[in-house]
This record gives sequence, structure tokens and C-alpha cells, in this order.
Amino acid sequence: MGLFEKLTNELIDIIEWLDDSRHTLVWRFPRYHNEIKNGAQLIVRPGQKAVFVHRGQIADIFEPGSYTLTADNLPILSTLQGWKYGFNSPFRSEVYFVSTRQVTDLKWGTPNPIMLRDPDFGPIRLRAFGTYSLKATDPKALLQELVGTDQELQTDEITELIRSMIVSSMADMLGKQQIAALDLASNYRALSDTLRQHVAEQIDDEYGLALPQLIIVNISLPEEVEKALDTRSSMGVIGDMNQYQQFQMGKAMMAAADNPSGGGAAEGMGLGMGFAMANRMAQQPALGGNGGFGMAPPPPPIAQWHIYMDGKQQGPVGLENLAGAIQAGNINKSTNVWSAGMDAWKPAGEVPALAAYFASGATPPPPPPAG
Repeated sequence: MGLFEKLTNELIDIIEWLDDSRHTLVWRFPRYHNEIKNGAQLIVRPGQKAVFVHRGQIADIFEPGSYTLTADNLPILSTLQGWKYGFNSPFRSEVYFVSTRQVTDLKWGTPNPIMLRDPDFGPIRLRAFGTYSLKATDPKALLQELVGTDQELQTDEITELIRSMIVSSMADMLGKQQIAALDLASNYRALSDTLRQHVAEQIDDEYGLALPQLIIVNISLPEEVEKALDTRSSMGVIGDMNQYQQFQMGKAMMAAADNPSGGGAAEGMGLGMGFAMANRMAQQPALGGNGGFGMAPPPPPIAQWHIYMDGKQQGPVGLENLAGAIQAGNINKSTNVWSAGMDAWKPAGEVPALAAYFASGATPPPPPPAG
């Protein structure tokens, strides 16, 4: 093999990137010490862009397509190269392929809770997580700000930066929106759009990246707060606690009756719950209708009397004691008395309930039994 043929074989004549990774944003063509042949074929597949860099300066950018590299389609590189012998000689240039397709299913989340002041619960801590997609839009900015001289740029090298921006913007947005924690779920879509726009403005201007999608999957309260809310919701669903307890007791008694293997323990449990239910039912108001078991009404209250005589108020005394005082002559018809239900003090002889005790020859009937 001659020297000329050997040098010819070392020249690169096909430049392409067969991307087998879904998370590579930038990949540098491995030129090593070889030179690019004049008239070499450049293949840029859909979802890619090819960028020629000469001595740190970005030259020509190619959209998807197939190209034969000549001075006509490499005008900037031709100027930068300044070949002494024209474009017919081989040339050296770094070629970077930039993926312009979306990288999906990237995840974000709050490593620490976000402290907020909620109108319902006061100070609370919120956690949030979701997904987002990333896409390169400006190869020049991407190469200058993030790639440098690296062989390739993977999404995991910048996801920490993007997640930090999302979390910071999330905290700022929730603080400004002041949406109650219980209303956040109904605003996920609007909050996602606002958050995406805020982060997209930062990474587009500075890094040449776009954020086509950002989704808030969940915003959650601390576990202990969620348990308290569950308890509160359960109480609201149950409604009347007394009726619910009676229902639960009834179910437990039926379960104990259907389990004869429970022995004395089951019988004791059923008996205890039966007494508890009977006691609770006894505390309920009497049931109306023919099938109800009405409770006996409480006994009527015993009348108490107050006496005003000799400029002094005495009492209260029961009807039995008052009748004895009338019979003994200690109280006459003009003695002022008062009892609950009377609008003012009245002479005892004018009170219908006592008038009979002043009749001549009247003997007071026995007082009603107490209770």
C-alpha cells in the first residue's frame, strides 16, 4: 500500500451520528487525528443538528439532511480555515451533533418541604413532585454554556440544575398565589402552566433549552396532617356518632353470636355490649308510635312555698309543712305566701291551692308522697 493510499484511507469521508440513547443532548464526532476529506458526506438525521467548530469558534450549522461538504456549504469554516491551497485539501474541524428531539419522562420533586401560610390550617409544609421534558433549541448557547470541550452532554448532567430551578420557582409561585391547600388539586393544570413558563424563560435565554412540558403530579401535606384530615372526613361521613356506635355494637353482637367457638370470652363480650347498648338506648328519647318502648316521664316537682311574716321571709317549705303551720294557727289567711308560678306575693287565703286549708273544720288531706 502506497503512502498516498494510506493517507487517503485515514481521511474521514462520512460524518454521522447513530444515536442509541434517549438522554444524550450533545455528542462530538470522534475525529481523533484524522482529517475530514474534501467532499465528505455529512448525514444529519431528523431530530439532529450538526455544528462545525474551528479552534473554539462556532462556524456552520446544518439542519437535518444529507450534504457533500464543499466550500459552498461551509462558508464560515472556509473563512476561518483560510486554506493556502484552497478547499481541495483536507481540513480539520470539530463536529458536534445536537439532539433537538424532546427528552421525556424527566422527574422533579421537592427534596425539602416548602413552608407556607395556609388560610385554613395556618403554617403548613407542602411537598410536590412531577415530570417534565427537555429540548435543545439553540445549539450555540448550549455549546458555549454547558458543553465546552466535553465529548458529550447527557441530560443527567443538567437535571439537577433544572430541578433546582423548578423547586425554587414552585416555592415562589405558591407563595404568591396563596391558594388554600385543599384547593390546590383543582388548580394543578394552571399551576403547571405558570411554573413551566417561569422556568422556560430562565433556561431558554441562558442555556438554549426549551421546556415543552412540565406537569405537577401531586402536592401533598405531611403524613400526620393527612391522617388528621382523614379522621375529620370520616367523622363527617359518619354523621350521628351515637347511631354509628349502636350500629357497630349490633354488628359485633351478631358476629359474636355467629361464632360459637368463641366460648365464654365471646359470650362475655356479647353480654357486655348488650348491657352497653341497653344503657345507651335507655338514654335516648322515648320512641313514638305503637312499636316503641317509651320511658316513664320524670315525677312532677314538689311545690316549695315561701312565707313572709313579721317583716321576715321564711322558707322554702313543702306543702306538708305549710299545711301543718296553717292547722297550728301559725299562718293565717292574711299571711303573704309565694310559690313558683305565681306572679306576686298573695295572702294565703286568696291562693286557690291553700284556700281549702282555711275552711272551718277542714282537716288537711295527707300530702302526696314524695317522689
